[in-house]
Amino acid sequence: MPDFLQLTGKTFLVQGVANRKSVAWHVAKTLEEQGARVVYAVRSEARKKSLETLLAGRPVFICDVEEEGAAARLAGEVAAAGFAPLHGLVHSIAFANYSEGFKPFHETKRKDFLQATAISAFSLVELAQAFKPHFAKNASVVTIGISSLLVTPDNYGYMGPIKAALESSARFLAKSFSAEPAVGEVRFNVIGAGPLKTSASAGIPGYLESYLYAEKLTFRKRNLSTQEVADPVLFLLSERSSGINGTTLTIDAGLGSNYFDKDIIRLAMRMESPAKGAKE
Repeated sequence: MPDFLQLTGKTFLVQGVANRKSVAWHVAKTLEEQGARVVYAVRSEARKKSLETLLAGRPVFICDVEEEGAAARLAGEVAAAGFAPLHGLVHSIAFANYSEGFKPFHETKRKDFLQATAISAFSLVELAQAFKPHFAKNASVVTIGISSLLVTPDNYGYMGPIKAALESSARFLAKSFSAEPAVGEVRFNVIGAGPLKTSASAGIPGYLESYLYAEKLTFRKRNLSTQEVADPVLFLLSERSSGINGTTLTIDAGLGSNYFDKDIIRLAMRMESPAKGAKE
């Protein structure tokens, strides 16, 4: 069978594996199935310990992106271990403090917003800068965003603007890297994923109802599997997508184009008929 994506023998860093349900794990596992070499970065020693069985025999590094200088240390350690040049990097990191539940956006706490921005968005900028000397000339960087940036989902709190910042950062990185010919043709793209069943999403208050609602809005009436998000990540990492740069590829099974689905309208507008025999 022809190796269409031509990933065999190439090296990729995947950051953000939490467990078997995470997007990062599905991406990494599929890369390995395609013959690629995967280097893993996780946020803490505790996380590394919890993944001992899942990542047995694989190279795993520690990088808490909330800590200043962590990205530079990671790049140095990965390069020193002989894993450069990297042909791609997958950024699948996000964090928000929902410990107090959801509040109106204007009540967002400064420290929560800045912490979530540093971890979920600016970390992409720091990782790109740190690995710039260690990228292959045609490397590809892919980050995981969301498909609903043009709406204001109540179940996502202040993370909507932060994911928008992540998406914008990817475009600006694509532009700024292109201004340095010595860097080569490193590309930056975003996967705008629809709702998924992951451990991270399970921790979002009220997520289940929104997940089930989104499922009704998809054309096929079935939400995405995590693998359906991982597969296009591989395409963007491969040279088969060489003409795609600074772009968000939306993967949402059509829900973003189906707001006026007749069944949804009927459910939303349905009025209960008066009970039989009741006086009006």
